[in-house]
Amino acid sequence: MSTPYPFSAVVGQEDLRLALLLNAVSPAVGGVLVRGEKGTAKSTAVRALTALLPDVAVVPGCRFSCDPASPDPGCPDGPHEGGGDGASRPARMVELPVGASEDRLVGALDIERALAEGVKAFEPGLLAEAHRGILYVDEVNLLHDHLVDLLLDAAAMGASYVEREGVSVRHAARFLLVGTMNPEEGELRPQLLDRFGLTVEVAASRDPDTRVEVVRRRLAHDDDPAAFATRWAEEEAAARARIVAARALLPRVRLGDGALRQIAATCAAFEVDGMRADIVMARTATALAAWAGRTDVLAEDVRQAALLALPHRRRRNPFDAPGLDEDRLDETLEQFGGSGGDDDPDPGGPDGDGGGGDGGRPPQPEGGPQDGTAAAPPEAGEGGEPQAAGGGEQAPARAAEPFRTKVLSVPGLGEGTAGRRSRARTEHGRTTGSRRPRGTLTKLHLAATVQAAAPHQRARGRSGPGLVVRRDDLRQATREGREGNLVLFVVDASGSMAARQRMSAVKGAVLSLLLDAYQRRDKVGLVTFRGTDAQVALPPTSSVDAAAARLESVPTGGRTPLAAGLLTAHEVLRVERLRDPARRALVVVVTDGRATGGADPVALAGRAARLFAAGGVASVVVDCESGPVRLGLAGQLAGELGGTAVTLEELRADSIAGLVRDVQGPRGTSRRAA
Repeated sequence: MSTPYPFSAVVGQEDLRLALLLNAVSPAVGGVLVRGEKGTAKSTAVRALTALLPDVAVVPGCRFSCDPASPDPGCPDGPHEGGGDGASRPARMVELPVGASEDRLVGALDIERALAEGVKAFEPGLLAEAHRGILYVDEVNLLHDHLVDLLLDAAAMGASYVEREGVSVRHAARFLLVGTMNPEEGELRPQLLDRFGLTVEVAASRDPDTRVEVVRRRLAHDDDPAAFATRWAEEEAAARARIVAARALLPRVRLGDGALRQIAATCAAFEVDGMRADIVMARTATALAAWAGRTDVLAEDVRQAALLALPHRRRRNPFDAPGLDEDRLDETLEQFGGSGGDDDPDPGGPDGDGGGGDGGRPPQPEGGPQDGTAAAPPEAGEGGEPQAAGGGEQAPARAAEPFRTKVLSVPGLGEGTAGRRSRARTEHGRTTGSRRPRGTLTKLHLAATVQAAAPHQRARGRSGPGLVVRRDDLRQATREGREGNLVLFVVDASGSMAARQRMSAVKGAVLSLLLDAYQRRDKVGLVTFRGTDAQVALPPTSSVDAAAARLESVPTGGRTPLAAGLLTAHEVLRVERLRDPARRALVVVVTDGRATGGADPVALAGRAARLFAAGGVASVVVDCESGPVRLGLAGQLAGELGGTAVTLEELRADSIAGLVRDVQGPRGTSRRAA
């Protein structure tokens, strides 16, 4: 096995290094979320941290890593006598795969033995392995919802509970939670986002010298991993010793009233939700002081703690870019007791571990885009319409304020990935029946199992109170829950949609549906059509904020090639069906229905719509037609698609014009009350 890449050899990413080291000093900080583009050494840095952690003393033979000084009284392998001699082992880093099962995460109970013998035969899961170590989740934003819920419960309570039909097991599960993610692949649920104590943004350096050094070190490691590790062994040992010293100093670090007031004022100034941010900032500032070898928390510690603990807690919706206005931060710190380190050339701490004031993260204006530039609104022409950008194309209109939409769902019963939109057979949800298990039994249907075993008790020689159960008696519970769908938006960006208020309202409606898709764990895609053809503005993805960014930049103008838009969407669905056949699609066509592109645009659009309907794709047409005279073309298109039509007003959840809609497939429209 190759030697791990040394932590001290990771080039750049000072904020990431500091955040990981602070959690090594004080695990109570609450873990680290690492956000960044691919290829930026996120996983490398996390895996390398393990070698810096001090060894862990454990009770010999305990599968749950109990501390011999204070063993868990409820340990399934216990009871253990406290104060005994313990064995020492290196700290573990346990990786949670995105596709892991529930039993792999929390552990598995042998239900057959529990029923027949009354024995709690428990096989520990990853949470037990990670106890007193690191639990690492790569691509944490792609983790299934039910695993996220279990992870949240364990992180909050410091214990894991396994319940199977009245049989329960509990064990301690306190771990350092570290997750990495690429925001392009989708955002995290707010509940999980808030559970991470610190967050850091990483990006590849644009400095040629730094990039050269990265490549040089990587090649040196690949050529001779052992020699490379030896080269950095002295620095690794020094970092490990510094962590041990900081841990010993931590209880003596004093968090004064002045620093505590700065922390509270900062959290209030940035309007973060709840009190977790204040607590995390206090623990982080204390760890920073211990790491620096001090016994008092200074303003510079509070400033650095804010830069690490607050950016991800300020997001109000998935389209907000994380970040912190550092000028406002400095003003708040100065107002409540100090400048926050403006006069200090290195506010992050000694030896450059603080990463400087910017931490590799440029200041973000409040509510502004990430690049610091704001798109100017299009100049108005006659009649208040935006001026054309040239060639009949008009500058992109800004989206109106999003609103809460009515629920659009796919009819029938699916079997796709767990989500929150359409009915589906899932591993979680309400029990609807039972069947013989196919493979491993995951959810026992107790009544059906007893019913299957009961007629055979005399033949099996039952003599005592226990039920004699055989494997072929076991019944799997079938459950119905909700699945996530692929919501494909097909947006008309032609000249007929170009009136400024109209396109702004359309974009606001699509943005609202994107927010709904985010909350319901859907994949989304975006097809636009204008002029002479259609284009895939965004292939199907889990990143709704990427879709929102593409939507914002969509220009308008030209004819309405409706048929091209539908055919392009049909091809997108065909390809996606090959990649993910279980995920059902919902197509949302946003148009006024006025087909004007091609030799016979209306006939072409009708044929394309019937092709959609023949494929059984659920669809809804958002009718954008406005004015006193309406042609009703969007409703005709919905009929051709076999879907349903809603107006922009009916799309609102607070509208009295429409009901919760179950979007019909190719056999007409359906509306039902929630």
